[in-house]
Amino acid sequence: MSDVRGFGLAIAVVCAAGLLAVLSNRLSQRSRVPAPAIFLLAAAVASDLLPALGRVPVVTVQRVVTVALIVLLFDGGMHIGWRRFRSTAGPIAWIGVVGTFATTAGIAALAHLLFGFGWLPALLLGAALAPTDPAVVFSVLGRREISGRTGTLLEGESGANDPVSIAVMASLLAVGRASGWHAVGSGLREFTLQMAVGAAVGILGGYGLALFMRRVPLPSGALYPLSTLAAAGAIYGTATLAHGSGFLAVFIAGILVGDLRAPYKAEIERFHSSVASLAEIIAFAMLGLTVSLNDLATGDAWLVGLGLALLLTLIVRPAMVGLLLLPVRLNPGERLFVMWSGLKGAVPILLGTYILTADVSGAQRLYGVVVVVVAFSVVVQGSLVPYIAHRTGVPMRTIEPEPWALSVRFRHEPAGMRRYLVGPGAPADGSSLADLALGEDAWISFISRDGALVAVSRDTVLQAGDEVVVLADPATQPNLESLFTSQTGR
Repeated sequence: MSDVRGFGLAIAVVCAAGLLAVLSNRLSQRSRVPAPAIFLLAAAVASDLLPALGRVPVVTVQRVVTVALIVLLFDGGMHIGWRRFRSTAGPIAWIGVVGTFATTAGIAALAHLLFGFGWLPALLLGAALAPTDPAVVFSVLGRREISGRTGTLLEGESGANDPVSIAVMASLLAVGRASGWHAVGSGLREFTLQMAVGAAVGILGGYGLALFMRRVPLPSGALYPLSTLAAAGAIYGTATLAHGSGFLAVFIAGILVGDLRAPYKAEIERFHSSVASLAEIIAFAMLGLTVSLNDLATGDAWLVGLGLALLLTLIVRPAMVGLLLLPVRLNPGERLFVMWSGLKGAVPILLGTYILTADVSGAQRLYGVVVVVVAFSVVVQGSLVPYIAHRTGVPMRTIEPEPWALSVRFRHEPAGMRRYLVGPGAPADGSSLADLALGEDAWISFISRDGALVAVSRDTVLQAGDEVVVLADPATQPNLESLFTSQTGR
C-alpha cells in the first residue's frame, strides 16, 4: 500500500503543478509577461531547488518536447488553414526558408567576430536561434488577433522555419562529425532530402487525412479528435522514417485540413486547441528542467547571450527579414511589426539540447547562451508586441471568451450552410441586409456581434467582425464569399 500512496502523491503533485501552470495564464495577463517565460523560469527554479528534477535525461526531454511540437505545429497549421495560407504562401516560404538561412548566417558572423566562437559553434548558435516559435507567438497574442496578411505571415513563418532550422541543425552536426567539402555537400543533400520528403509526406498525409475525416464514419463523436491526433503522429513518424522532416509534414498536413468541412470539425478544432495549450506548458516546463540558473550566473553565457539577444533583435532580424520583405506587399507599419515580432521559444532551446547531446566542444556554454537569448526574446520582445502593434498601426482586435454556444446537429452534411466573418472594408461592412447583393437563393439566418445575437431583418446593418450564417444554393457559395472578405486583407 505504501507504493500506492507514493504513486498517489506523485499524481497529486503533478496535477497540482499543472493546475498552477494553467492559472499562471491569469498572472501572465496581469503582469504582461508571456506565459512561456513563467513556465520556463518556474521549472528552472524548481530544478535548482530540487536537484532530482534537474537529473531528467536530456534525451527524455527531447522526446517529450518533440511530441509537444507535433501537437503545436499540427494545431498551428489547422489554425492557419489553406485559404489563409494560400494568400501568403510565397512570402511564408520565402521568409521561412531563405530567412532562416540568412538569420543563421548573420548570428554566426556576429558570434564569431564579436564573441570569439569558432565557425562551427557559431553556425550551431545561428541555427538554434534562427527559428521563431508558434507557441510563443500564439501565447503572446493571447486573445488578440492580427487582421490582414500580417498575422498569417507571422504564424506561417513561425511554423515553416521550425522544420527548416531543425534540418539545418541536423546537417551542421553531421558536417561537424566529418570534414572537407564532401561533408558540406553531404549536409546540403541531407537538408534537401528532409525538406522534399517532409513536404511530400505532409501533402499526401494531409489529403489522406482529409479523406478519412470525411469518408470514414466512427461509432462515437469523441473518437474523431483522437483519430486526427493519432494521424498527426503517424504522419510525423512516416516522414521521419523516410528521412524527411516530420515537423514540416505535420505542419503541411494541418494546413490542408484546416478549412476542411468534415463531421465533428468544431470538436476536432477545440480538442486540438486544448491539447496544444497543454503541450505548450509541458514543453517549456520540461525545457526549464534542463536549465541551471546557478551555472548561468557563474559563467559568461548570460553576458554573451544578452549581447547576442540585443544584436539579434535590433540588427540581425530587422536587416535580414527587412530585406526579404521588400518584394512583399506590406505597408511600412506592417513591415516594422514583422521585423520586430520574431519571437524565440521552445524550438531554439530544443535545438540547444541537440548541441548538448552531440559532444560539441563548449556545448554547455552554447546552451546557456541559447537559453538567455530565448528568455530575453519572450520577456522583452513578447511583452512589447502589443505596444509595437499600436505604434506601427497594425490592427489588432481582442477576442473575448464566448463560453456559450448554439448548435444544431445534422445527420448529413448541410451543403447549403456557410459561416462568414465580415472583414473591415468588405462590401457587407456597413450594408443593410436589404442592400446586400445576396441574390434570390441566399439569405442570412443568424448574426453574432460582440458575443451577442443580433435580430435579423431587412434593416439590420452588418459591421466588421460580425459572424453570419448564410443559407444558400451551394453553386452560389464562391460568389458570396467575396461579399464578406476584407478588400484590404486579400
